[in-house]
Amino acid sequence: MLFKDQLYFVRENMKKNKMRIFMTVLATAMGTAFLIVLASVAFGLHDTLIKDVLEQETVNQVQIYGKDDPNSQGITDEDIDYFQSLEHVRAVRKQSYLRQSPRVSLNGYETSPHTVAVDMGALETGGTPLEDGRYATSSDEVVVGYHFYEQLLKEDTDPEDMYDENGERIDDTLYQGAVIGETIDLTVSRLINETDTEEKTYQVTIVGVTAEPANEWQQDQTLYTTFDFYQSVSEYTGTPGGELYFQEEPMDLTFYYDEVTIQSNNLENIQTLTKTINDEGYYGYSVASELKQINMLFTIAKAGLIFIGAIAVIIASIGIFNTMTMAVTERAPDIGIMKAIGASPKTIKQIFLLESSIIGIMGATIGTLVSYLISFLVNIGLPMILEAVFEEQLPDGFQFSSIPWTLVIIAYTICLLVTLISGSRPAKKATKIDVLSALRREL
Repeated sequence: MLFKDQLYFVRENMKKNKMRIFMTVLATAMGTAFLIVLASVAFGLHDTLIKDVLEQETVNQVQIYGKDDPNSQGITDEDIDYFQSLEHVRAVRKQSYLRQSPRVSLNGYETSPHTVAVDMGALETGGTPLEDGRYATSSDEVVVGYHFYEQLLKEDTDPEDMYDENGERIDDTLYQGAVIGETIDLTVSRLINETDTEEKTYQVTIVGVTAEPANEWQQDQTLYTTFDFYQSVSEYTGTPGGELYFQEEPMDLTFYYDEVTIQSNNLENIQTLTKTINDEGYYGYSVASELKQINMLFTIAKAGLIFIGAIAVIIASIGIFNTMTMAVTERAPDIGIMKAIGASPKTIKQIFLLESSIIGIMGATIGTLVSYLISFLVNIGLPMILEAVFEEQLPDGFQFSSIPWTLVIIAYTICLLVTLISGSRPAKKATKIDVLSALRREL
């Protein structure tokens, strides 16, 4: 019997039992939809988290915090030379924190920003963009963070008076002008004895503003200076980084870097680079190195949810088994006629397996379409509900459900395997029907 004849036989017999076939397909579709929608939550959250990680500026960087050496006081220029000699390194950015918060004055506004000395050349090479202006080239020039102006407070203003009753910043307290090209007074302090302090004011010019951070929740209010300025403050205070404590004996002002960031030339080499650095006794950390753990965790979650969803498909297979068993019983005379005219047991078995496969494919197709609809509605409706209940804005691009083509293939495969297994026993039973008994309708 040709395949098209088998298909015609199956189609005609399915038409005779439309309601029973419909209910069986419906059960299979519900099981498939449950499997896909359940697993899509893990896929959606995984995609959102990975996207968030990859959008971070630090994803292609290795941060060095020190050395695994009790005699080491910090990262030196010798270490920087070693980092620059490594393969796959695009730039090495070094920075040291000013160990006091200087007072900054700008056109009647004041703030005490977090101040960091950085290598401006490496900052540019490393791909840290500027929103406006340029990088500093001398000790009397600085670069400020994108949100620097937001912390400028009008002189003699109580911080508690910055916001109105609705929590909005009052315009009078907010700096309104541009900062590029403005000269600021930067005042640092030092202890001249155990109790008394004195101050020194530097005049520096703002020449650049960093670009807006990738994530809305990130705030960059930092003041970036050159290492020459950092060294001059250290020499003035007599302490490393301008730290405020009194020391009668002159201190060792050897320059050490508080933090070093190594920029890789591509994301593929970041884990190898991190391992090389850690093996050399440095404390290195990369956000990208966490991707392996994140992927492993979500792979386990996906497998678990797919397994739970597969149980629903297995339950639906009971309906397929009953449907095919009844089909064998009802079609006993037809089976007897096929055997009488020479149909082999293999052909008869193929016919019933083909019917169960069609039921499974129809159910999987309908379930997949319904799954996409549910996923679409969940991604639109659930964020609206959560934002209304918790009054918090979810990050842009956040999705609870995602259905990749791999999940659809997995669902189809599971559904097809289950339906074939469910239909195999009734199909085998059909091959054992006696011809004479079938023709006498005495099955």
